Amino acid sequence: MALLVPGGCARLDVSRPAHFSRRRTVIATLSRPKRETEDWVDASSSFFQNDSRPIMLYDGVCNLCNGGVKFVRDNDQNRRIRYEALQSEAGKKLLRRSGRDPDDISSVVLVEKDRSHIKSDAVLKIMEYIDLPFPQLSFFLQFVPQFIRDFTYDNIAINRYTMFGRSDSCTCSLRKAFELN
Repeated sequence: MALLVPGGCARLDVSRPAHFSRRRTVIATLSRPKRETEDWVDASSSFFQNDSRPIMLYDGVCNLCNGGVKFVRDNDQNRRIRYEALQSEAGKKLLRRSGRDPDDISSVVLVEKDRSHIKSDAVLKIMEYIDLPFPQLSFFLQFVPQFIRDFTYDNIAINRYTMFGRSDSCTCSLRKAFELN
């Protein structure tokens, strides 16, 4: 190794201590992902068989999320959106359909027949479905770069229990009013 010093270059010799060797130890290996035995799009297609309305998945114990569902329900006069808690069995199936872990309750998800939306994209898409002036607001907010929208969304989502609290159990009154099956 050479060390640059004012007025020239000096050679620095670094020897290895005796206890270091060139042996490499395998710390972790990557295994092939296990194949799903069930196609989750087919398994959850019954949700869209008789009703093509999108399904809003929300954290059923989060007070902010429950308030958001009530807000959307109150501003959705035509009942264009259905609701399901992420913690329910139907919610877990729809999460799998969306390519997400069934225990992931970190984001609101809007599941449409052909695709799913998460984080700020889900919020903007939900705004498109509800009454005026929210579709217009969604149109303008889409010009905010996604990384900024998602950064803001993630910060609120991470702190939602601290700022707004949580319920002891899933809010079932919302589920009963808008039962999926």
